[in-house]
Amino acid sequence: MQSTRTLLDKIFLVLKGLGMGAANKIPGVSGGVVAFVAGFYEEFIYSLQKINGKAFKLLINGRFTSFFRYTNGLFLGLLFLGMIVSYFSVSKILDYFLENYPLYVWSVFFGMIVGSIYYISKDFKNWNIKTICALIIGIIIGISISFLDPAKENDNLWFVFFCGIISVSGMTLPGFSGSFILILLGNYVLLLVDSVNALYDTIFDVFNGDFSFIEDVLRIRMLKVLAVFTLGSITGLVTFSHIISYVLKHFKNITLSVIMGFIIGSLGVVWPWKKIIYKTIEDGTFLLDSAGEKVIENYERFMPEFSSESYIAMAYIVLGILIVLALERYGQKTRRINV
Repeated sequence: MQSTRTLLDKIFLVLKGLGMGAANKIPGVSGGVVAFVAGFYEEFIYSLQKINGKAFKLLINGRFTSFFRYTNGLFLGLLFLGMIVSYFSVSKILDYFLENYPLYVWSVFFGMIVGSIYYISKDFKNWNIKTICALIIGIIIGISISFLDPAKENDNLWFVFFCGIISVSGMTLPGFSGSFILILLGNYVLLLVDSVNALYDTIFDVFNGDFSFIEDVLRIRMLKVLAVFTLGSITGLVTFSHIISYVLKHFKNITLSVIMGFIIGSLGVVWPWKKIIYKTIEDGTFLLDSAGEKVIENYERFMPEFSSESYIAMAYIVLGILIVLALERYGQKTRRINV
């Protein structure tokens, strides 16, 4: 499979990784949806499943070429390269637009979710009592999660490890937003803002020959938190991939029904017309994170008014749907070539 990939395929794989990485960081948006719609979800899951005992045995024995081929290394490597680049670039651009044009950004995401629902459901013909019940269960879980109140921040390393496992759920389970789950667990700012900022500062200091951060207790603590979170994420990614691979193999129709339900339920999270509610301290002032940003507590949703801004937002919803349809056409083309 790896040897047949053209240069264009490789470039598109990196771009897909960029899309997944950016989607994973946005609360309510799932990187797994990008994989599903772009047509490489099952290859992604089955490739991750290959990271097992046999793979580690090949690695330990120094059979690196066999390890690379067995784990579909080119595919995973290019995909993760895109995710890493996204985390340090595209996601920053998204942060800017979310800060300055939140309505339009959420509108695009909402349209993409709607388009994803259409994409997944249009070819699904196996409706019966079991799959309908699975769909309803997925919707109920998705909606319930979107209305939960966030917990308080917790930097206990065992809990951070657990957060890492949960955070990658959005990559393996479309419609299940890992970043939104981190908000509910109270650790979104700690793990995706504060600890990453600590890594940025550390890399900058090292390049400038400044190693004084070694004596900075808070910086070292944040780096430990990031390391444990990363370890948890890797553990979760491999674990979830084995579980999803098994259920896709043995209960594919029910699994797809639940995934559709999750995605439908996630529409409430990405509803464009909402007001951000920030955490406040007892004296009424906003609670700030280490970067000086206000900490989000929850969202207050409302119906749109008839205004030019709302009409533009609706146009962006259509744009989001068109993006998904374009990804779908590319995914179909890719599958035909690979066949």
